[in-house]
Amino acid sequence: MLRRYDELTAWQATEDFPEPHSTKAIEDLTAWSRATTPDVLVASCVDLTLGDDNAYLGRIRCPTLILHGEDDAAIPVATARAVHAAIPHSRLVIFGGSGHVPVVRDAVRSNHVIDEFLGDRTISGTWRRAMARRERRALFVSSPIGLGHAQRDVAVARELRALVPDLRIEWLAQHPVTRVLEANGETIHPASVLLAGESPHIESLMGAQHELNVFQAIREMDEILLANFHVFHDVAREGNYDLWVGDEAWEVDYYLHENPELKTAPFAWLTDFVGYLPMVDGPDGREAFVTADYNAEMIEQVARYRRVRDVSLYIGEEPDIVPDAFGPGLPQIADWVAENFEHNGYIRYFDPADLGSRADLRTRFGFGADERVAVASVGGTSVGASLLRRIVESFPSAREAAPDLRLVVVCGPRIEPAALPQLPGVEYRGYVHNLHEMLAAADAALVQGGLSTTMELVGAGTPFLYFPLTNHFEQNRHVTHRLERYGVPTWAKVTFAETGGEWLGEKLTKLLHEPPRYRQVVGGGARRAAERLAALL
Repeated sequence: MLRRYDELTAWQATEDFPEPHSTKAIEDLTAWSRATTPDVLVASCVDLTLGDDNAYLGRIRCPTLILHGEDDAAIPVATARAVHAAIPHSRLVIFGGSGHVPVVRDAVRSNHVIDEFLGDRTISGTWRRAMARRERRALFVSSPIGLGHAQRDVAVARELRALVPDLRIEWLAQHPVTRVLEANGETIHPASVLLAGESPHIESLMGAQHELNVFQAIREMDEILLANFHVFHDVAREGNYDLWVGDEAWEVDYYLHENPELKTAPFAWLTDFVGYLPMVDGPDGREAFVTADYNAEMIEQVARYRRVRDVSLYIGEEPDIVPDAFGPGLPQIADWVAENFEHNGYIRYFDPADLGSRADLRTRFGFGADERVAVASVGGTSVGASLLRRIVESFPSAREAAPDLRLVVVCGPRIEPAALPQLPGVEYRGYVHNLHEMLAAADAALVQGGLSTTMELVGAGTPFLYFPLTNHFEQNRHVTHRLERYGVPTWAKVTFAETGGEWLGEKLTKLLHEPPRYRQVVGGGARRAAERLAALL
């Protein structure tokens, strides 16, 4: 231990987690071991074991819960049974198939056992017998990473209510999704205030300017997702819902597959991408290995417990799927999706024909007929703040190339306009409800690489440049693949490294003089999704 501490702790972490796909847990345990030193651990081991005959166990009088993994390679189950026998009135729970740390690898079940042991069950004040529940109820959970999930889910909810008039829909949601829901008059469940913030977590892991390894950010969000699943489960258990809908609600899907016995209602799963893809090609190939391991776990979960997802909808068409495999020795993503999903087509939450005349739209937003307006927007989080700053700083050179140009910067709900440069010809706005209407009225748009906003622009026919976050696998691989299929030119994709000097004037001049012709976005996706959900009620 003193001479080979790093090697020993790395080995020990691997031994402690014999469960498949434990890469994150092994990394965490190894990192935690670095918070102390080998001499401290040696001293603690000596203090704990020297002259110890376990006589103290019989003197324990407080209620005691013992959790033990059946496959624990460090401490055999026989030891747990001996401790249980020695402590009066103790309770022993053995986790079959678990290793040394079930509270990490089987956290949901561990928390439920601890909750039951502590007697901390909240009993609802009102219970209604099943056949007396006249209205049907659905619980929607939308990912807060990007506002597009909420917009398309609201569109699906409207169609679903038209098909099932007696349906009551409640939303388990957090900021900034709640801004969209409130503006649309939706019902937000009171327990939503208990959700741990995912957007602040994503924002805290921003690397260099306009850089986010979103796969690693999701991996580091495991404790947040666990906490939010428990909120979901408490709400679902008390709410007696007839349907659960998860739009990229990763915590719900993952932990239901880990604990399928907790499923008590039909569950519909929606997503517009499938498959983690590596972006950082390090010398050790670690990210490629870990993304493949995460994909493999998902594939195995779905194969073993198909009953968890009653409906799986891919929000797109077959050609929208990237031509990649899940990893070495794993299936092609398109082949697996064809076997495990229904291709729903894209869900548009507006019909361009319903927007009215473009002239009226421009008048509503204060855009003059004698000016060209570019709208810059980066979505519902603050991760795009550095991009907005770079755009604003480059605006004077762009205006030299196009004197009639005006820039409207939409900061959204999490960026403070006062923190950005104040320049002539630049106008700042906060959160704009139904931003797609403003984008349809603009002459050009400058946006981040999110799928929802870019597909809004394709649907409206607005020329745009998009700026995927560096190392963001979904924006750089999945979204780019789909946009190119819809006719977005390759030069419209701009890396942050390119945004220097007179880049904006050059790009906007080309965009305004060579407007692309996009492929038509087929409508009816919200209705098709609603019909599949209605069939579960």
